[in-house]
Amino acid sequence: MGMCRSCPGMLRYSVEDTGPVACISWTPDNCAFAVGWKFRGLTVWSVSGCRLMCTIRQTGSNSASSPMVKPNALKFEPLMGGTSHIQWDDNGYKLFAVEESLSERVLAFSFAKCCLNRGLSGTTYSHQVLYGDDRILLVQPDDADELKLLHLNVPVSYISQNWPVLHVVASNDGMYLAVAGSHGLVLYDLRNKRWRFFGDVTQEQKIQCKGLLWLGKIVIVCNYVESSNTYELLFFPKYHLDYSSLLYRKPLLGRPIVMDVFQDYVLVTYSPFDVHIFHVVILGELSPASNPVLQLSTVRELSIMSPKSPPVSMRFIPEQPDKGVLKQETNGSSGLSSEQPSRCLILRTNGELSVLDMDDGHEHALTNSVELFWVTCSQFEEKGSLIKEVSWLDYGHRGMQVWYPSHGADPFKQEDFLQLDPELEFDREVYPLGLLPNVGVVVGVSQRMSFSTAEFPCFEPSPQAQTILHCLLRHLLQRDKIEEALRLANLSVEKPHFSHCLEWLLFTVFDADISRPSASKNQVPQKVDYPKKSLLEKTCDLLRNFPEYMDVVVSVARKTDGRHWADLFSAAGRSTEMFEECFQRRWYRTAACYILVIAKFEGPAVSQYCALRLLQATLDESLYELAGELVRFLLRSGRDFENATSDSEKLSPRFLGYFLFRSPYKRQSSDLKSNSMKELSPHIASVMNILESHASYLMSGKELSKLVAFVKGTQFDLVEYLQRERLGSARLENFASALELIGQKLQMNTLQSRLDAEFLLAHMCSVKFKEWIVVLATLLRRAEVLVDLFRHDLRLWKAYSITLQSHDVFREYLDLLNMLEEQLCSVSDLTLQNGPLS
Repeated sequence: MGMCRSCPGMLRYSVEDTGPVACISWTPDNCAFAVGWKFRGLTVWSVSGCRLMCTIRQTGSNSASSPMVKPNALKFEPLMGGTSHIQWDDNGYKLFAVEESLSERVLAFSFAKCCLNRGLSGTTYSHQVLYGDDRILLVQPDDADELKLLHLNVPVSYISQNWPVLHVVASNDGMYLAVAGSHGLVLYDLRNKRWRFFGDVTQEQKIQCKGLLWLGKIVIVCNYVESSNTYELLFFPKYHLDYSSLLYRKPLLGRPIVMDVFQDYVLVTYSPFDVHIFHVVILGELSPASNPVLQLSTVRELSIMSPKSPPVSMRFIPEQPDKGVLKQETNGSSGLSSEQPSRCLILRTNGELSVLDMDDGHEHALTNSVELFWVTCSQFEEKGSLIKEVSWLDYGHRGMQVWYPSHGADPFKQEDFLQLDPELEFDREVYPLGLLPNVGVVVGVSQRMSFSTAEFPCFEPSPQAQTILHCLLRHLLQRDKIEEALRLANLSVEKPHFSHCLEWLLFTVFDADISRPSASKNQVPQKVDYPKKSLLEKTCDLLRNFPEYMDVVVSVARKTDGRHWADLFSAAGRSTEMFEECFQRRWYRTAACYILVIAKFEGPAVSQYCALRLLQATLDESLYELAGELVRFLLRSGRDFENATSDSEKLSPRFLGYFLFRSPYKRQSSDLKSNSMKELSPHIASVMNILESHASYLMSGKELSKLVAFVKGTQFDLVEYLQRERLGSARLENFASALELIGQKLQMNTLQSRLDAEFLLAHMCSVKFKEWIVVLATLLRRAEVLVDLFRHDLRLWKAYSITLQSHDVFREYLDLLNMLEEQLCSVSDLTLQNGPLS
């Protein structure tokens, strides 16, 4: 066993939390093992070190605190007192554990298995499948391409007599599942949601299934005949499970250890290493109405003498696509010509992966420490497949590795074929199941803990997805397959992860470019008629075809050191031109990100000009948070420009964070406070002019909710503005019309409008702006504010009272008026007389 990779979720737990290992138990198939800790909990790992399950309650990934949870939550964690004994059942579906301090109780944890594309069952490509002892778990994308886990219970009428589930394989078209228990098998139609059984139970009991394969519309059963201690292949059509419809029975020479199928060819391997390949021909139509005949012939036999470990999986490697000729589908088993594959991949029990040339028996070692592999070339011929440019993938303790096709004379010895992709890194708590070709992702599963009122949490499998699109695009660009890369990218445009893939592609290419030794980058290029484009330039050329390009480039710039921006933008384009395009398309958030780049390459004067244009545009669009960021940038860079500080200070990473990652202000900014515009520098005066002009526009139109958002977003000094504009844009000409208009603008039945009115009232009170105080306090029914105002100004009260009484539109305020009159009478014995309010 190789050393387990460290698990991020466990790094926050020390030996003081778990204690030493108390017990270890391997699954019956040796694919995973459980570890019980002496002080607390148990954990299950795969043979490659992927953490599959852990009872210890996990803290948040960003938590830097102690992993110990609150005492009242400890009852929701099993084996809190340590684990004394663990044991798997005979089939590896349940793990039994005994807690150190509660030896009279046995806990049972149920597990689901993944189809490990090894042994005598075929590989499931179209669906990712897990299976428990009595159910199937299908991983499927929903309408939004989010992965969901569908539980499919095997019918009780079958599983009660043939428990547990032992083999599950999906058909090539993804429409059928073949499921076998201890005897017989059942088929499930995924499209029509119907099960198909053996009609004769005695026939079902004659079958002890040791493996399943799909060959088009035919299910192949590897059957153990107990009475004669022999093995055979049974070929059943999917439309009828009955011996009367049996297409062929093939006796085998002994117990097979590995099987595979590709198109019309079936591979069977016996111990120690004898390989037989059969060719299947079907005469007639595969349907209940006809009488098809299946012919099977042996086309190859190899007996390989090797001291190596025995194989646990073998998969045909299809011939290169350009060698095959498309033909019409006549028998339903294949859409390609039946050209016999001459090579296959072999995975041995020790984790060694190699290619076997079945023409000469030569075996070429590829890598080691492999747990799983998937042959993908020519497996997905349907429209929309995103992974045709991959030969296969493998998974082991190094993580996921992608193997690309090569079209050299000897395609399995080319250096570029052996190139591994370091970018496809799975979380070490996600176990890969396979691929979804039409989504372009590798599908995995991880543990999720859900808590309820039960004593213990539920340990649920949760599907995860890892995109490989950026790996494929980079591979194509490296080989100058520009049109293929564009076609692949266009197939993925609607996928939810598309923008992320483009960003990751550019980042990895750019990071590799700047990480190259400086000597190789500074070499004098040889004179050529047409200089070859760098991979970075080709990547930018590809990305320019998509509207995400502007955002992707600046996002990559934000993730890298500003010292390398010149390399990026020499390939991506001039920053001012990219800003202008974003500005014209009204992508203001992206345009704002380019201003810092412009400051570095074009200088502060150009960046300030761009920022001022953008500030005006964001104010016009009421994007006040973004406007606030621009204001702070302009004020900061204006001061730096005035003080003539160095470029390095102006463009430090600290400044990048100041502009792009603004923290909420707790106080009113002093940058915009000034007794006179004349005292301000030209840079700050320009900002103030734009802000004041917008404030006057909002105040004149009584767009008060926008005014509040504007003040909060830009830290505009509203108090100083009101003092100056008391007789200008902030003046209210007539109380009655102002109350009616502002009441329409600020709907007091919504919480946000009331909060906005409270915000404005506080500012009006601070500058003693009576006209606004009366209107806002009336809308808010703030009687205490009105009483305090009117007790010192009875003329204002008289005018206020007669105005509300003389307009029908203000009837809703008559109860407020009566309340005010009572409170004013209590503080004054004066006789109140009515008068007009102008």
